[in-house]
Amino acid sequence: MRQGIPYFGSMQIRVAGHCRALLLYALCALAGTAAAAPLQAQWSFRLLPGDPQLQAHPGLDAWRPARVPGSVHDDLYAAGVIGDPYVGAAEAGLQWIGLAAWEYRARFDVDAATLARRHAELRFDGLDTFAEVSLNGRPLLEADNAHRTWRARVDGRLRAQGNELRVVFRSPIRTLLPQVQAMPHKIAGNYPSPYGDEPKDAMVGNFARKPAYHFGWDWGPRYVTAGVWRPVHLDSWDQHRITDLAVRTDALDDQRARLGVLLQVEQGATVGRASVAVDVLDPDGHRVASLEREVTLHPGQNTVQLPLEIAQPRRWWPVGYGAQDRYTVQARIDGGGDPAREAVRRTGLRTVELRREADADGGQGFAFVINGVPVFAKGANVIPFESFPARVTRERLRRDLQAARDANMNMLRNWGGGYYESDDFFDITDELGLLVWQDFMFGGGMQPGYDPGFRANVVAEARDNIRRLRHHPSIVLWCGNNEEETAWKDWGHGRQLKDADPAFAARVWQGYVDLFGTDLRAVVAEEGLGVPYWSSSPGNDLDAKANDSRRGDKHYWDVWGGPALPATAYLRETPRFMSEYGLQAWPQLSTVDAFARRDEQQIDGAVIRAHQKFMAGQGNERLLHYIEREYGTPASLADFIYLSQVMQAEGIELAALHHRASRPYTMGSLYWQLNDVWPGASWSSLDYFGHWKALHYHARRFFADVAVAALRDDDGVTRFRLLNDGRQPLTAQWRVRVMDVAGGEFARQQETITLAPMAATAVADLVDADLLKGHDPARSVAAFELLRGGEVVARRLVHFVPAREQALAAGQLRAELVANGGDYRLRLHADGLVRAVWVDFGDTGARVEDNAFDLLPGETRELRVDADARLDALRAALRVRTLGDTLHAASTSPHDPASTPRTR
Repeated sequence: MRQGIPYFGSMQIRVAGHCRALLLYALCALAGTAAAAPLQAQWSFRLLPGDPQLQAHPGLDAWRPARVPGSVHDDLYAAGVIGDPYVGAAEAGLQWIGLAAWEYRARFDVDAATLARRHAELRFDGLDTFAEVSLNGRPLLEADNAHRTWRARVDGRLRAQGNELRVVFRSPIRTLLPQVQAMPHKIAGNYPSPYGDEPKDAMVGNFARKPAYHFGWDWGPRYVTAGVWRPVHLDSWDQHRITDLAVRTDALDDQRARLGVLLQVEQGATVGRASVAVDVLDPDGHRVASLEREVTLHPGQNTVQLPLEIAQPRRWWPVGYGAQDRYTVQARIDGGGDPAREAVRRTGLRTVELRREADADGGQGFAFVINGVPVFAKGANVIPFESFPARVTRERLRRDLQAARDANMNMLRNWGGGYYESDDFFDITDELGLLVWQDFMFGGGMQPGYDPGFRANVVAEARDNIRRLRHHPSIVLWCGNNEEETAWKDWGHGRQLKDADPAFAARVWQGYVDLFGTDLRAVVAEEGLGVPYWSSSPGNDLDAKANDSRRGDKHYWDVWGGPALPATAYLRETPRFMSEYGLQAWPQLSTVDAFARRDEQQIDGAVIRAHQKFMAGQGNERLLHYIEREYGTPASLADFIYLSQVMQAEGIELAALHHRASRPYTMGSLYWQLNDVWPGASWSSLDYFGHWKALHYHARRFFADVAVAALRDDDGVTRFRLLNDGRQPLTAQWRVRVMDVAGGEFARQQETITLAPMAATAVADLVDADLLKGHDPARSVAAFELLRGGEVVARRLVHFVPAREQALAAGQLRAELVANGGDYRLRLHADGLVRAVWVDFGDTGARVEDNAFDLLPGETRELRVDADARLDALRAALRVRTLGDTLHAASTSPHDPASTPRTR
């Protein structure tokens, strides 16, 4: 049965923690909120009277209840006007929403204490996007940037009862299209609409400071939404208030931390004196530093800088390198007592460097150095968690970010086509020790940087978000954009415009340099507290070549994209830092069930194609190209899904281990992508509901601090390296065994070795003939292992032929589920070689501790199963897939042309 996609309500703040520092932080939330609380109001919305869309949708100009923060799509869905935007093939029928103008109304009262204060301000944390705001019938502000914080003074304009706030949202398409169509030559956009709501030759997304993915991407739908997408606050204060608090680390070592506390204080109309006090609490809540000073405040904004020192500081480290200790800094003016005169920041003490050492041959490194220690970055790219951001809860973020850490990741790249993430996101990355590469919100194409007004808008956006987020120690890079420089230089965007209009092309490029080479760099230098800036990804900070394996960071898409090379091509691409690479896979069948009925689940069916965004729905044929190359043709949709996940996991593992084995030349491997914006096919390792694909289980192994990289290329050579990301040497034994797929070992070698810390140790390069010793490659497998105390701590299997040619028999795995005290255990025994075990308990909610692994002949493994269901229900639901069973079924079953696409 078709299931509706769950609606995630607005974010909830939960007070958690046990020490006074945490409690104070939870109560005060962020510095500069100044008696701020989300506006308590009754919200409603309607289609703006007189809008042309009323002809096709009569009656929508009547007021209906709305949720703020929210979006017009969610409000229409809640009102029953539209169906679930994620279910079926709804997208084409909902494009009218992005062409309409919408009006939101809030009615609210104001308490006497607020009215009694001298100053009041309405703060809008997110208006999407072209908005006209009025209060009690009088214009208040006009907004044109969904990424900015908008403020308006409302001194003397509030009343005790019956205030009415109105926000009209204009269609970004209708607002911008006339000026874009009037351009004699267009700058390159991103993804043209297939639905006719916007001309394909006049895309407006690059001109709108709105999340770019709302206009559609190759992993998510086109929903050009609108609304009050982040909270509205009513702030009030008297003589002065703290508007910002930042902590700059000026010096840091084991003995001391020298800090600069930076306060922004807004003063009223007259010069005044004030007492400023600062306390620093250590991670346990003990006061370790204090300072008090008299200052003179002038009307308007004042910057107050205060020096502080901490003895024996506890530094913040990325996961795997040390603890994630954080300090709490409290500031007060005139003794506090009023939230407007108090501010709190919780931050970690760490240093960050982007090390760019030059090579003798003209190359240049790219490595993150935290607290003086080079860190190999292991992780993934993050896209938005929803098409409608207000749905995202702290619990949702926690689920996926914890999964990243559980897969041994230490870095995430926040991609530039979405939005600047919430404070909750960064609170969690701080806690988990996940480094964050933060793009500014430019996802592709080219921007109108030649327009000074556009650039000024972006600078204000950057300043807002850097100030909001800069106290988070997890942020270690601000990057200007995603793929705009390489698109101009390498994809033909620049060449085509130069051919059409050389003078305009020169203006466009100079605008790019001004925005990403100068403006954003300056804002990061002024506001970023020492975090480095990088102008574009991929790039070399405006060097001649934009996507260079020898210098800067690299996006590599010759596998999957472009010529669709086999996954072994990853082994011949060795960058300094791989910031994007990826292979697609479908999510598990239960996720597909959430948006498609079983009778709609044909690979070439309308609903399935609607949830496959690559190549306008043709991505399944690209998937089949990769599946058939290694595994053969799947017999059913279920097999297609399973094999897509096996292919994705094995291909990305090959790349990631190659990157790690190339350390220190290569110092990062971030695959595309961690998460999903909706349920469908994509490059993610976590699906929309948080289910781990096979890739995520593999990532937990190939990103482990200690791992085996045995990488066989098409030349028949296996390069054997051992990886140790730990900060101490490791003494262990390596072992190589070569055996028949049915059992029987015909070669073994084992030696003791000491692995250098934070390094890849080369063991040997082995040709097939030396490993096989005349045995049939189709019946052979080599196991490369690392052992400590006789136990295998890491393993990688090497196969000598594609899986479709390997002698994998069916029925080689025996499974037994048993009760074990208060939990369950699944015992698996392999009679022969078993590849790509996949354990599934259906809709019982049971979770197995590991999945997507191989077993050697004669091997037994026992897995813990967490479940609330009864043993008999679990046994009935249990399904175990293996590659051998699946390939055998494919070779003996007739293929349904409607179920399996053909390559073209």
